[in-house]
Amino acid sequence: METRLILALLGAGAAWADTYPRQPDVDVEHYVFRVGLSDATDEIRGEARVDFRAKGRELSLDLAMAMHVDGVDAGGTPLAYEHRGDRLRITLPPGKSQRSVTVRYHGTPESGFRIGPNLHGERTFFSLNWPNLARQWLPMIDHPYDKATSEFLVTAPAHYQVAANGLLQEERDMGDGRRMTHWKQGVPIASWLNAVAVARFSVRYFGSADGIAMSNWVYPQDREKGIATFDVPTRNAFDFFTRFVGPYPYEKLANVQAAGFSGGTEHASVIFYGEKAITAKPATNLVTHEIAHQWFGNAVTESDWDDVWLSEGFATYFTLLCMEHVEGRDAFVSGLKRSRAAVFGLEAQLPDAPVIHRELADMKKVLNRLIYEKGGWTLHMLRGMIGMEAFHAGVRDYYRRYQGKNATTVDFQRVMEEHSGVPLGWFLDQWLRRAGTPVLEGEWNFDATAKAIRVKVRQTQAGEPYRLAVEMGIDGARVERMEMRTREAEWTIPVENEPRELRLDPNTWLLAETRFTKLGTH
Repeated sequence: METRLILALLGAGAAWADTYPRQPDVDVEHYVFRVGLSDATDEIRGEARVDFRAKGRELSLDLAMAMHVDGVDAGGTPLAYEHRGDRLRITLPPGKSQRSVTVRYHGTPESGFRIGPNLHGERTFFSLNWPNLARQWLPMIDHPYDKATSEFLVTAPAHYQVAANGLLQEERDMGDGRRMTHWKQGVPIASWLNAVAVARFSVRYFGSADGIAMSNWVYPQDREKGIATFDVPTRNAFDFFTRFVGPYPYEKLANVQAAGFSGGTEHASVIFYGEKAITAKPATNLVTHEIAHQWFGNAVTESDWDDVWLSEGFATYFTLLCMEHVEGRDAFVSGLKRSRAAVFGLEAQLPDAPVIHRELADMKKVLNRLIYEKGGWTLHMLRGMIGMEAFHAGVRDYYRRYQGKNATTVDFQRVMEEHSGVPLGWFLDQWLRRAGTPVLEGEWNFDATAKAIRVKVRQTQAGEPYRLAVEMGIDGARVERMEMRTREAEWTIPVENEPRELRLDPNTWLLAETRFTKLGTH
């Protein structure tokens, strides 16, 4: 994997979009994590081998201070290091650019790795790395810009099963009541996508698709609920995304019931769902959303946290596209309308928040629902503007180019411009980098003498007018499309007879609050 310095273009300036201290001369290629767990204590014992390329004499890894470093070496030779401020700085000896260091450590994680009872009162261990909590128990570059392959060798009491990313390599009883389980992830992934689950599971393999094995890992008490929650939605989502976007990027697809959170987390190839989520009806959209992330967010990963909409906005919209494919157009439109209403409510709470963050420093603010809902709506409006054929071709090409790599909004823009032949800078600026949405107030009447409809629409939101494609539906049979670039616009639409109804945005393509009324007939 080649590390690239990608500048995120925000307006006319160019700067790192978030504030994480990158290491341009370091590229981690592979991690091997050995983790020891026990029922006697919540302390973990770890050993991490980091394979990397470096031009300089220092490697910095993120590691919380609750993890006590016992030593660092390269091929058995001790190395000098400093562990301060959740940062492990290792001094490297002179040598080739290809390097490997091993970090030995122990400690009780304060977060990022939950040890405790599940909803049935049984002891469990679950990683909770999102968004930058892998450092709480693993020494690594804890930021999405540096993707790497990884392995987990977890030694735990033998009455547990262990799930992790990638393919199972080995299970070995240690002869002392413990078992070592070895999983290996052969595709580069971002730090938060690494995952380990240790619990008493009912593990069920329910076939494969395109050579990819599918499995459910749920508590034995919830086995039947897990089958009902996961089997059909998983197959539907997998089939749709492989056909619409491209090949599935990982070695397996496992759904895991997990304690410590609600919703889902899209770990590469081993998705965690909040333990109560599998009992919710329906959970189809949650399952579809997390599987969509395997393509967007996981395989194609944002280069920095400011562009997190490339993950969450994509997963949100592609969940709706899958819904359209499986359930039909009406379900799709209903989902769009719910999402649009959510945007208006969110913007009332976050009046100055754009979709793309502004040099994010506070990681507690990495997610808000605008990233999901408005990000998804931006993709929907893009599809409406350039047409489904260009949108589909562009998305497939975007995935093909950046699979296993990082991407920015500018990268996405460039690909979509190539396939549509349309400049998109203005479009992405107004929907992703500008806070708020348009508010349209309109009125219409029928001029019997002229045999025409007179339409007047005003943009009443604060700030500059948006550039909008406004559709008018006439009696549910005819649609007129008009371009609006000014604060106020008027149109005349020839008709033979007075229409019964004139609807603004009849096909649900516009993210705008609308108030549209009929005046008297002239």
